[in-house]
Amino acid sequence: MDFKLTKKELRIIYKQKRMALSQDEVNFLSQKILEQFILQFNLIENQKINIFLSIEKLNEINTRIFINYFFDKKVRIFVPKIQNEKLLSIEIFPDSQFEVNRWGIREPTGEAVQDVDFDYVLTPLLYCDSKGNRIGYGKGFYDSFFSENLKVRNKIGVNFFNPEQAVADVFSSDVSLDALVTPSQVFIF
Repeated sequence: MDFKLTKKELRIIYKQKRMALSQDEVNFLSQKILEQFILQFNLIENQKINIFLSIEKLNEINTRIFINYFFDKKVRIFVPKIQNEKLLSIEIFPDSQFEVNRWGIREPTGEAVQDVDFDYVLTPLLYCDSKGNRIGYGKGFYDSFFSENLKVRNKIGVNFFNPEQAVADVFSSDVSLDALVTPSQVFIF
């Protein structure tokens, strides 16, 4: 990792790489990421996990398979909802109702919960370098969420791609990840 690229450059590169994947590849690689997650992290009944809901048109990791697995393991599942430009957490259940927000993202209709002691927060991202510097879509929702929720034990990124380049423009407001799970391995930071 000798050279660094800016967040803007890395966003462009990894959006293109992700969009080049077929739906079958997305599903296959998502399953491999779930398998790596299961091997690395020992889930226990009633643990609390916050996980994003995939945006299929953006070829995001298929988190439905994660959610189904978590329900089977009796893990408590929370998903994000954007309200007043803040990322909130809502607990979901197998019969939870959802609606589509202004960005085309499915969100639960339930009420947000406060001060949850999360065991894991699985975050969406476009890229993560070998130091845990996460690049998302540039809105800063997760950086704010992590800064305000100090009870998060494990901030985990999930990505189809391994770290290759360093992020050149890391800011003090950026919150790094504790781990990155890819189809082939888990990186601990």
